[in-house]
Amino acid sequence: MKGKDLLSVADLGGEDIQLLISDAVDLKARGWLTMLSGKTLAIMFEKPSLRTRVSFELAMRQLGGQTIYLSPAEVGLGGRESVPDVARVLSRYVDAIAARTFSHQTLEVLASYSSVPVINALSDWEHPCQALGDLLTIYEKKGELRGLTLAFVGDGNNVARSLMLAASLAGMNFRIASPPGYVVDDRVVHLAQSNAVNSGAVVFCTDDPRLAVNGADVVYTDVWTSMGQEAESEVRRQIFAGYQVNSELLSLAKEDAILMHPLPAHHGEEVVEGILDSPRSAVFDQAENRLHIQKALLAEMLGGLEIPLSGYR
Repeated sequence: MKGKDLLSVADLGGEDIQLLISDAVDLKARGWLTMLSGKTLAIMFEKPSLRTRVSFELAMRQLGGQTIYLSPAEVGLGGRESVPDVARVLSRYVDAIAARTFSHQTLEVLASYSSVPVINALSDWEHPCQALGDLLTIYEKKGELRGLTLAFVGDGNNVARSLMLAASLAGMNFRIASPPGYVVDDRVVHLAQSNAVNSGAVVFCTDDPRLAVNGADVVYTDVWTSMGQEAESEVRRQIFAGYQVNSELLSLAKEDAILMHPLPAHHGEEVVEGILDSPRSAVFDQAENRLHIQKALLAEMLGGLEIPLSGYR
């Protein structure tokens, strides 16, 4: 993975995901290290962030590197400065770029002109770092990934796309329940189904949340209205009203099933009030594990790791 971009989960293979999870488990146990001493990560955001910014900054610092944060006002990506120019300038200064953009196309242009690795820290199309952190969390809770069933309830958004691809590569069954018109794009479903043929997973799409959740090991949901969709919020509340994760829906999953959400959450909308504080909730473990999976990702992309694997493989 050294020197490569990560714009989509599709940039990875099943072995890459296994390696990153193994590395993350080991790095989480080892704490602060110096393996990226002298390395600098540029963090460039068009959207606000809590978990993504803090986890990337701490990931570099805990590995001995440093970061430079570039706000929308400072860069004016695609406005004050063209995307190709930004890519070529930053390539002269830093060792990698983590970019959080509205348009996935912006990331693609950035990567095509950059001579250093570009990491998708969220775009309108995918959120690969979130999905990788989620798989790390599931592995910690369940001790395995292959053969488990993850049920996603809600919008077929960027998080759903990345999770579908990641699960299918890791051998996890993936079910998603979305209302008509808000499903995962066909090309992503077809790619995930192709992955599943090789990994032994099953990818299943439905509009029935109960069917998706029945017997699942993991129940996952996300906001009904993402950043940039605020004008649609009232319409979406009506369309997604039957897709709230509550105690009744969660009871259809396995008794030891865990509940996941990438945060921020709209309590009382996609999740009933209080359920994210229940013993089955893993949401704050998810948030923490963004740090550890990104440490593994940065360590691999900026030089590779020579540490014993944890045995996940």
